[in-house]
Formats: sequence, structure tokens, C-alpha cells
Amino acid sequence: MSFSGTSWLKFGLFTVGLGQSFVFVLVPPLARDLGLTEVQTSSVFAISAMAWAITSAFWGRASDKYGRRNIAILGLVGYSISLIALITPLFLAEKNILSLSLLFPALVLGRLINGLVGSATRPASFAYVADTTSKKKRTVKFARLESSFLLGTVAGPLVGGFLFLITKETPFYVFSFLAFVAAAGIYQNLSFTNTKATITDSSKISWHTRTIWPFLAYAAILSLCQASLLQSIGFYITDFFGNFDNLPTLISMTFALLSISTIVSQYMFTDAFPVSNYNLLLFGTVLLVFSYFTMAFFVSIAVYYLSIIILGFGFGMTRPALSSSLSLAQTPENQGSAAGYLGSVIPIGHMTTPFIAMPIYALNPSYLYYFSSILCIGLILFIIMHPIIRKSPNYEESFTNS
Repeated sequence: MSFSGTSWLKFGLFTVGLGQSFVFVLVPPLARDLGLTEVQTSSVFAISAMAWAITSAFWGRASDKYGRRNIAILGLVGYSISLIALITPLFLAEKNILSLSLLFPALVLGRLINGLVGSATRPASFAYVADTTSKKKRTVKFARLESSFLLGTVAGPLVGGFLFLITKETPFYVFSFLAFVAAAGIYQNLSFTNTKATITDSSKISWHTRTIWPFLAYAAILSLCQASLLQSIGFYITDFFGNFDNLPTLISMTFALLSISTIVSQYMFTDAFPVSNYNLLLFGTVLLVFSYFTMAFFVSIAVYYLSIIILGFGFGMTRPALSSSLSLAQTPENQGSAAGYLGSVIPIGHMTTPFIAMPIYALNPSYLYYFSSILCIGLILFIIMHPIIRKSPNYEESFTNS
């Protein structure tokens, strides 16, 4: 039995999710044990995210010209190499083979590969689905792509934790190999597509186009809220629940709960009981406000996990709605560019977390989550007041009638 090209794209995003979640689980505490500060550890991810932001739009446009398949494969190969390049310095430093003074630049270099090249897979994948999917099914198809990545983030800590018992490096080598398998599957089964024939200079869009920038603005704030959470989970659990046994398990469970609840939410509200994009954005953001506030106000492991689950439901509603709304607002020849612009904005949170979120966390961890809840309140007002986002459920109708 052979898998379709779209199935291989989903598997590719799944493999990316495997490594991404396990990197956030293992690297921060391991790097801190080896002498790096919280700001240095966050900066490793921030620099990579900056490279991702700079290159993602380029890869989106490149997929228009050189084909979705080729660019998706290139991204997976880059991601695969970056996993090996990231774990190797940690392994060498732990064995006293690599000087600790070189550990930080080595980690930056390893993670930078992911930002420069690994950023190609997501815009190419989403643009391919936009090319091959009707507007009516766009939201649910994007949700399934997101779910593939999120399934990987669930499995990453679980599978990685098991492989970790062999050696600390084993999960990274296995996840890297799976990414190569996904790249080979995409090459064999995904049809070559591009939109080169339809692209003209007059049809190219910029990030500040009226149908682009409101979604990018929302995505940038959401990215900061999400990245500050992801990068602080390991520190938060260690600082507040350090008396618990087996802290890595608690950290892994947090990522698993967040991802599972996100997947459940996506299935419920985009597939089983479809909700309009506008309502997904609005009510999903309301859930984010509630969960960040309760996380900040109640320092309890039970409340913390409940807040994480609610956060997952919020992210599960907002992320596919955001991608779909942006896609539906664009003409066919601009799908790659739009996906690339969105990919450029998503890493902003990881870029700014060391300079915005971590100093707030250093003052008081609860302040960070109060800050995130305030940002999400601002997003609610933006959703309600901005006409482009408010009318987003009607884009499908407007394209149908045009």
C-alpha cells in the first residue's frame, strides 16, 4: 500500500514535530546544567527563529517558482541535519571534549541550520494543500496539517523519552532519520507543482497588503504568547514543583497535554462541529486569556495542567482559523507568498522571548502569564474591531461570487 503525496507531507510535518518538542524538553535543562543561563538558552532558539523569519517568505515564493515538492524536501533535509548539529555540541561538552566557552556558539550554529533551511517545509506544504483543496475544505485540511505536526509534538517527548534511555543522542538520530524517510516519500509520491506561469510582477503581494498584515499582526502576538510559554515550561516546573520526583516526566507531560488538547480542539471545531473562522479566532483567544490568568494566579500543579489543557483548546481553534483565513483572502497565485509571510511571523515569539518574556519571568514567573493574558485581551479587541478579520468567514463567498 502506497501513501499519497499529501500523506507524506503530513508525515514530514509529524517528524518535524517529533524533534521540535523533544528539543524544548531536553535542551534547556541540559544546557543550564552545563552552565548556560536562561537567556543564553533562549537566545539559541531566538537566533534560529530570526533566521526562520527572514527566510520563510523567501521559501514560500521559491515554492511558487521551483515547486512545492522540491522546497518541502529541502526543508526536511535541513531540519534533519540541524538535529544532529544541535545534539553533538551538548554531547561533546558533557564528555569534556568541547570547551564550555564554545558550547553556546556551537548550539547557535546547530540550531541556525533549522532556521535557515528547515523553514522551507511549512510554507511549501501549506501552499500545496491550498493549491489542491477547494475553499470549502480549506480550514479542515489546514487543521489536519497542523494536527500532523502536533501529533509529532505529542509523540516526541514520549518516544524520545524511551529512546533517551539508550543514550541522550539516540532520539535525535532516530528523528533525523525519519525526516530523511519523509523527504524520500515526498520525492517519490508528491506531484511537482508550481505556479510560475501565473505569477507576474503585478500580482506579487507584500506583507503590508490589506489582506495580509492583519493576520500577520495577530500571528505575531500569538507567537509571543506561545513561545514564552514553551520556553518557560521547563524552568517553571523546575522552579515551582522542584520537590516532585522525575521532573523531566512532568515537563514531557505538559507538552503532551498541550498537544493532545490542541488536536482534540482542531478536530471538534473544524471537522466534527465546524465553526466559522471568525468565531474560532474570537472564542479561541478568550480561552487563552482565561488559561494564562489562572496559570498565573493559582500556583498548583493540578491547576497548571488544567490551564495547559485549556490553552491547547485555544490554540487548536486559533491556529487553523488563522492559516485558513489568510489563505482564503488570497488569489491562487499568491498562496505560496502568503504562506511564506505567515511562516516568517510565527517565529517572532521565539526571537523576542529572551528580550521580552524571560526578563519578565526573572522578576516573577506569574508576571509573564499575566502579561500574556493582557496581550490576548488586546487580540480580542483587534479581532472584533478590524474589518478584514471580522469579515474573514465571508471570503469563501466573495471568491465564489467573483
